[in-house]
Amino acid sequence: MERIASFCVDHNKLLPGIYTSRIDGDIITYDIRMRKPNTPPFLENAAIHTIEHLFATYARNSERKDQVIYFGPMGCRTGFYFLLRDVKPADAIRMIQEGFTFIANFEGTVPGTTASECGNYLEHDLEGAKKEAKEFLPIISTWTEEKLQY
Repeated sequence: MERIASFCVDHNKLLPGIYTSRIDGDIITYDIRMRKPNTPPFLENAAIHTIEHLFATYARNSERKDQVIYFGPMGCRTGFYFLLRDVKPADAIRMIQEGFTFIANFEGTVPGTTASECGNYLEHDLEGAKKEAKEFLPIISTWTEEKLQY
């Protein structure tokens, strides 16, 4: 079998930030890397779950909601993948910055956290998600298209 593209990235050199993981036609997969790979502490599951709910809620209510394909965590617990269709890279960066600002400032009940809405509704950590977002925002606040390459 062929090695998949994400396994070809040198994770020993990868730092937190936003990267273009792959391009499939009109769909771009962004690597939102919140932690340096193989360097604990990794993201906590409950915070990851809450970030997923909040970012997905933000993105699917944004002006580009029809271009959002997917937002979800990496199994290694170092970040997320964000798939968009027909969105310019500068607009994707802005969307990610705005999404993490939304998370950092979120107050209230996390959307989709009842038993009928979520398969693991008890494992959420709003304060942990907000802390992670606040720590990540300075890293991506001045991110540019030129920095998207691994």
